[in-house]
Amino acid sequence: MFESLIGAVVVIVLFVLVLRQQGRVSLIERELGALRSLVLSGVHATPPLAKPVEQAASAPADAAHASAPVADVASPTTADAAHAQAPAAEADAATSEAVPELSAAAKAAFTGSAPAATAKAARQSEVETALGTRWAVWVGGVALALGGLFLIRYTIEAGIFGPEVRLSLAALLGVVLIGGGEFIRRTGFKVPVQGAAGAYIPAILTAAGAFILFGTVYAAHAIYGFLGPAFAFTVLGAIGVATIVAALVHGQALAGIGLVGSMATPALVSSQAPNPWALFVYLAIVLAATAVIARIRDWKFVIAAAFFGTGAWTIAYMMSTLVADLAVILFIDAVTLAVLAFVWLGTRDSEAETAKTGFDWPSIVPGVFVAFSALGLSVDTTLVAAGGALPGAFVLVALVATALYRPRALPLLHAAGVASVMIHLGIIPPTTIGSDITQGNIGFDGMPVAAGNPLTLRIGIALGLVFIGAGFWAARRFAASARVRAACWAAWGVAAPLLILLTLWLAYGNLDRDLVYAAIAALLVVIFAAGGEWIARAEQPPLKGDVAVSFALCGSALAGLLMLHMAFGSGWTTLLAGVAAIVPALATRWRSYPVLGWISVGAVVAVLGRVAFDPTIVGAEFLTTTPVFNWLLPGYGVPALAFGFAAWQLARTTNGRPRLAMEAGAALFALLTVAMLVRHAMHGGVIDTGPVTLAEQAIYTLIAIGAGAILVAIDMRSPSSVLRYGSMAAGVLSVAFIVLQHFLVLNPLFTDESTGQIPVFNLLFLAYLLPAIAAGGLALYARDKRPPWYAQMLAVVAALLVFAYATLSVRRVFKGEFIGLWSGLGQLETYTYSALWLIIGVVLLTAGVWLKSQVLRIASAALIAIAVVKVFLFDMSELEGVLRALSFIGLGAVLIGIGLFYQRLLTRAAREANAAT
Repeated sequence: MFESLIGAVVVIVLFVLVLRQQGRVSLIERELGALRSLVLSGVHATPPLAKPVEQAASAPADAAHASAPVADVASPTTADAAHAQAPAAEADAATSEAVPELSAAAKAAFTGSAPAATAKAARQSEVETALGTRWAVWVGGVALALGGLFLIRYTIEAGIFGPEVRLSLAALLGVVLIGGGEFIRRTGFKVPVQGAAGAYIPAILTAAGAFILFGTVYAAHAIYGFLGPAFAFTVLGAIGVATIVAALVHGQALAGIGLVGSMATPALVSSQAPNPWALFVYLAIVLAATAVIARIRDWKFVIAAAFFGTGAWTIAYMMSTLVADLAVILFIDAVTLAVLAFVWLGTRDSEAETAKTGFDWPSIVPGVFVAFSALGLSVDTTLVAAGGALPGAFVLVALVATALYRPRALPLLHAAGVASVMIHLGIIPPTTIGSDITQGNIGFDGMPVAAGNPLTLRIGIALGLVFIGAGFWAARRFAASARVRAACWAAWGVAAPLLILLTLWLAYGNLDRDLVYAAIAALLVVIFAAGGEWIARAEQPPLKGDVAVSFALCGSALAGLLMLHMAFGSGWTTLLAGVAAIVPALATRWRSYPVLGWISVGAVVAVLGRVAFDPTIVGAEFLTTTPVFNWLLPGYGVPALAFGFAAWQLARTTNGRPRLAMEAGAALFALLTVAMLVRHAMHGGVIDTGPVTLAEQAIYTLIAIGAGAILVAIDMRSPSSVLRYGSMAAGVLSVAFIVLQHFLVLNPLFTDESTGQIPVFNLLFLAYLLPAIAAGGLALYARDKRPPWYAQMLAVVAALLVFAYATLSVRRVFKGEFIGLWSGLGQLETYTYSALWLIIGVVLLTAGVWLKSQVLRIASAALIAIAVVKVFLFDMSELEGVLRALSFIGLGAVLIGIGLFYQRLLTRAAREANAAT
């Protein structure tokens, strides 16, 4: 079935090719006939004088362009022949005679400029060229290879010859195809059509012959048993290596075929007693031979495939063998790295060229597989028991050393770093940590932490030192020429040691307090900071503080934060982490590294993370109930002061975005300090339970309004966008508190909360009158210092708070301590509301005129309108007798008085205008 399908496809392709070629011959015959008739008729057209010159000039370029795709596959003999023919072509073009005036199609054939009408024909010609020059050759090569195998199969089924004769004939066919390909190549073959370099016939014939030889040797071993495993293995390997070598003159595709055959040979030849040394010595030979060929021709895909095959066999051996031979694994890893360093990357580039070329992407493949083998040696229980942990560490060190020796092999550094981190993350028990800090009993799910493995500790320390030394040395080496490569080395120089230290502490250290690990972290602080300074002195210009220096200093900051967690308890860690923000800010006095300010910002983020995890700073059980003077005051207040000082220092040195972030952090922690102290005092020392009351919310609102006023005042003395927008944010936040909490959620009318027994200084005074005074004062203070809408918003809210306070106070007079709506309304109370609202409206009108505030005048009009609606709709139906009459009389008097007031106001304004004119 398969053979028939292939035969049908070949017949169809050949039929199409014949039709295409016949059409093309007919077209050429017609054009030649037209040319002959024009010449015989005596009509001559003299082309421009520049035409022969242009043709002569374009002939070598066209010839070079046509031969460029073949340069990768043509032999030296072919190239010499092509160069020898070039002068003749130039002479012919230069001495060509003038041609008569031709048709458009004929001009296109001579001048190469096809008109738009012939675009479709050009596309058809391209398809025809592809079919005739490339597809036919490829299909022919596949057909030859399959034909040889089918011939062997047919002779087996028909029983025409014996096994020896059949195999000999197949081998002879393969040799003939290879010889034919070599013969065609040596006779000066070149691809005559531009764009058809992939259809290089000598390479196709050689590939088909190699394919047949592979099948013949495999059949001799697996089917008939004529060849033993060792001999068949050797012959197949030799064919594969020879095919790869032949690719030097036949192209990259043949190298791929030989490589696939070589890598598949161990799977094709089985043995009762497999020898891993034979396998990996063979793979080493194939890898080295492929690397030599790929290096000569710069075939990146071929060398990447060779590394992939070798690595895949290594991982397969480690996973399928119960007891793997460590020496074999180390041998193939060493060969892989040696081939990469001394063969594939054998030509060492200069520093400048290395900086320009970047990294070698085929190095990713050996980096991944070698690092994976090191990971297996270090974490697999069987291999570790056989002593694999130490060899795995040596493999990681070899990866780092190779990357250091060959700068373009940078992927090996990343592979080694990731593998090292994964190895050490694996030593942490995958369980939750359960601890009893008071008793000093730290464990995982109630089980004590296992004692540290001395070998694991030593390997971790050694790997950390390797990454530090290599990372900082390479970062300094490339600091001036290759900033990205320097940054990569510096990043792993700090990341790997820190992560290794962290995992060792979590697995073997005391999670409550461990001074030994803290001392190591403190040492890393000094090393990383000194290393960053060392790298900065090698930069161009010196002390610029580029990315590599930034990584080193960030590593120093992270090591310091880790040291605080290891050496101190929760409270002191939070406090000292906030104070630590001052150190990089002060360092900007001597160094202008951009990263220093952002390290201070990182301290803000770290402290925010700690207080979000534990708002009590020291734990709820250790927080005392003493108001104000407890851990909350230094836990929030000291970081606020430190952040403020850092912002002040940055404003005098770098004065960039970090300064703004530090100002925002200082303002935030100042608010948090007051808010947390208030909650602590109002809940009896408990800050993480219990609902928020109206009194507590009133204090938070006052804090927000006061913070807005303070930020405005500071901004007026030292302008800052953070202070400007922060003050406005505080004002908007306070308004949101008032609208949502004071008027809706926590309103005593809805909650029926006790307002207190004291007549004046009660809950209403705290929750409504004081915020009204504060909001009004802030609106007046920010009137000319902030946008108009901001002051108007605060003024409206202040008016609403006054209205709410007055209304709720009246209800308290009638209802007492509890003023919930469920108790209903009396007639006198209803009348009092009308009179009160009218009075407040008049007061707001007076204040609006005095302060020249249109917002207050509009608020008074709205309130008086509400009073009018209430009198006409509510009082008329609810009040009786004298109260109803007094309600309407009072409303009328107030409205008339307001009208008289506005008339006089307008009359005075008109007189002043006339006097001015």
